[in-house]
Amino acid sequence: MNRINQKLQKNDKLLSIYFTAGYPNLNDTSSIIKNLESSGVDMIEIGLPFSDPLADGPTIQQSSSQALKNGMTTEILFSQLKNIRKNVNIPLLIMGYFNPIMQYGVEDFCIKCAEVGIDGLIIPDLPVDVYHKKYQEIFKKYSLVNVFLITPQTSEERIRFIDSISQGFIYMVSSASTTGAQNSFGESQKNYFEKIAKMNLRSPQIIGFGISNKETFKLATQYAKGAIIGSAFVKFLNKNSVGNIKNFINSIC
Repeated sequence: MNRINQKLQKNDKLLSIYFTAGYPNLNDTSSIIKNLESSGVDMIEIGLPFSDPLADGPTIQQSSSQALKNGMTTEILFSQLKNIRKNVNIPLLIMGYFNPIMQYGVEDFCIKCAEVGIDGLIIPDLPVDVYHKKYQEIFKKYSLVNVFLITPQTSEERIRFIDSISQGFIYMVSSASTTGAQNSFGESQKNYFEKIAKMNLRSPQIIGFGISNKETFKLATQYAKGAIIGSAFVKFLNKNSVGNIKNFINSIC
């Protein structure tokens, strides 16, 4: 069974952390992953930097830009992850835009993911219909879970279609805006969380965008299986050493 599905079967509320590969420094990737696991994180999303990250807020855009300036490429990321499974057991996902994956070759990319021990992919700009028709069998061939995003604007019909073809969790975007840390959630977001919870979807949901502290993590996990923190952790890395990651995780849960 895929490591993501194994983790989802546990009763715990899950904490997933996103960071941009190659940031703050080109060769920080593996040490960040190892420190996150030893700090008790449940899953890790490794951001593949891209020059035009439309869904990302300024913090992650800046980290992506800096990672590219540092020299990060898809090939370098796979090289950095080559031996990661000797030390790390929790689920690892790559989150990135479809253009670099297409340039690499979709099946070749999936092959490398399987070789280094990646469990899933999150590709915000790959439409679910296109995935279903063109790429689903390739992902299955290499035992990769593809995670789809839903937003407050996603129709119930589309949510149920996404649910029907999902093999892991659904990434539940907390708002229609770009990524970014928030200190709390408004009533409209809480209503959205309640609406999705009442749909009784087959796939677990993990909430992302706007999770930044203990309060927002606790609220999100009242309605969903887990929560994802990205911008707040990237900001932390900008001002703190990798060795202090445990302090950040302890402040969340």
